[in-house]
Amino acid sequence: MQATFDSGKKIVGTKQVKRALAKGKVRKVYIAKDADEKITSEIIKNCNKENVEIIYIDTMEKLGKCCNIDVNAASAAILK
Repeated sequence: MQATFDSGKKIVGTKQVKRALAKGKVRKVYIAKDADEKITSEIIKNCNKENVEIIYIDTMEKLGKCCNIDVNAASAAILK
């Protein structure tokens, strides 16, 4: 199943997602199931703390394609 993003501004990449979460600007987060736990654990913790919905995508490759980028992605987010 191919995920589709809601309409709205999206950001891709762990650093950008972490920054936006810290500023309270995130509505929804997408995380690749095969991403390294060291990379995603802080994002998951912050999402749970801020009650931000997390949607898991099967692979980093699929998440990258969903974001319309030519590389794999560990995380992405939809902004408020």
